[in-house]
Amino acid sequence: MGGLEDDEPPAKRVKASSAELRSLLSTSSSLLHIGYLGVPMAKPLPFHGEQDMIGSKGVIKRAEFVRIITKTLYSLGYEKSGAILEEESGISLHSSVVNLFRKQVLDGNWDGSLETLHKIGLADENLLKYSSFLILEQKYFELLETNGFMDALKTLRCEITPLGINKKRVHELASCIVSPSHHVLLRFANLGTETSNPRLKLLEELQKLLPPTVMIPERRLEHLVEQALGLQRESCYFHNSLDSSLSLYADHNCGKDQLPSHTAQVLQEHHDEVWFLQFSNHGKYLASSSNDKSAIIWEVHEDGGLSLKHKLIGHQKAVLMIAWSPDDNELLTCGMEEVVRRWDVHSGECLQVYEKTGLGLISCGWFPDGKRLFCGVTDKSICIWDLDGKEIDSWNGLRTSMTSDVSITKDGRHIINTCKGNVIMLLDREMKMEKLVEEEQPITSFTLSGDDNFLLVNLINQEIHLWCIKDDPRLITRYKGHRRSRFLIRSCFGGIQQAFIASGSEDSQVYIWHRGSGDLVEALPGHSGAVNCVSWNPSNPHMLASASDDHTIRVWGLSKKVDLKPTSEGHSNGVVAHRQCNGHSK
Repeated sequence: MGGLEDDEPPAKRVKASSAELRSLLSTSSSLLHIGYLGVPMAKPLPFHGEQDMIGSKGVIKRAEFVRIITKTLYSLGYEKSGAILEEESGISLHSSVVNLFRKQVLDGNWDGSLETLHKIGLADENLLKYSSFLILEQKYFELLETNGFMDALKTLRCEITPLGINKKRVHELASCIVSPSHHVLLRFANLGTETSNPRLKLLEELQKLLPPTVMIPERRLEHLVEQALGLQRESCYFHNSLDSSLSLYADHNCGKDQLPSHTAQVLQEHHDEVWFLQFSNHGKYLASSSNDKSAIIWEVHEDGGLSLKHKLIGHQKAVLMIAWSPDDNELLTCGMEEVVRRWDVHSGECLQVYEKTGLGLISCGWFPDGKRLFCGVTDKSICIWDLDGKEIDSWNGLRTSMTSDVSITKDGRHIINTCKGNVIMLLDREMKMEKLVEEEQPITSFTLSGDDNFLLVNLINQEIHLWCIKDDPRLITRYKGHRRSRFLIRSCFGGIQQAFIASGSEDSQVYIWHRGSGDLVEALPGHSGAVNCVSWNPSNPHMLASASDDHTIRVWGLSKKVDLKPTSEGHSNGVVAHRQCNGHSK
């Protein structure tokens, strides 16, 4: 108990004399005072000059820091703790004038609150008028509620109107006298849903108007902390974790282990090269299409495992691609220069076949309303059908290329398609205007970002380019490293806030780049044939799928054992190598 000297013999411990103890107690008592709950506490030392600033960088003002903490304590309901902090620090949350103003507002002392408002010392005359307007509006409503119509009318004429602001609102207030029901609606709209106490709501609105030095905004500390966490998240190079992983106890920093870089499952139900795959919009399903003339719907379970839901049979040729309906209840499959089929996801039933006499279809997609679909045709036109198979429109002249990719933005306004070998056209259907993304090399495929603001363009020269198409198209980033010499290779956005880019490759690997920097961060081995297509689960940043010429689909996740569960009765889902050459030029 005696510190470093506790191991010394008792005889060597020097005892303080009675006089020394009295002197020590006398000195100590001058440093103690009785706190809010009667508990002795150390008196705060006076601070001057540099002590007014705290923190290692000396940029935080002590008074502001303490006031914000005090405000937070009160907001959290810790009234006693807030009062103790004010007393112990000697720093008041509000001045005496502001405290009086707050009390008058909550007590409904409208004349007194207006008088005190002028004493706060607001330099902005308009701010003073708007604050007075809010107070008088509350006074007006309360007079109406107590049937004080004449007093309410007097307030409107003699106090509110002379302020000369918000005339539209003044007319709305005047209508409340004529129509009581209008008063109720107007009052409800003004009150909102945040609180049932209109005076407290008024105080919150005034707090938004008044300078923060007068009244600290609600939840200010929470806002600062959220801002700090947001900046940490944005500066985290490998960030791919949910916000629930953010902590106040330590600076946030994701490692590469948050990227889906380990094989979690191998799906082997296809019997030939797998050319295309895509997760559903809500991430609950995965659909794949193959040179074996089939498409498969896989169900994604809560534990991250996938199982076969339906195998879709009916195409006479290889299935080039698939497209999910906006609500994920239906699926389109497109045969190679053949027909498009629409399927019910839950039953696996084919609902409709779309075909064009004498021509083949080479791509498919949905309009945002889910009531129409579009298809690229071998004559380089784009055909539009309703769900029942009636052709309702055909866009000719938009395409001079056989490249199949066509996209429509979520608002249905812009059509995006490859109009030439190295040019993508963005057509604004409303403004009848077009913008062009012009590349120097032939384009093999493209992908639209989730926010419709970016295009990921795959080129024949083994590069992937990221274009911003929000205004005038501009090239943002280039991604290199994957292999492409003969076949169609597709890439995708993925991860939290689509912060990463993934792509297949002819060297049997999956490549992942950091979207912002363009740096290659992972090359994932595992397949034994060219990787044709990749898809990142939009609901699970830790799940990525890849389709390969080795007849398999690999599901990539965080580090854990490979799942060897069967995908369907009588079929193993183990890791079995099928070495296949890419025998078809897609």
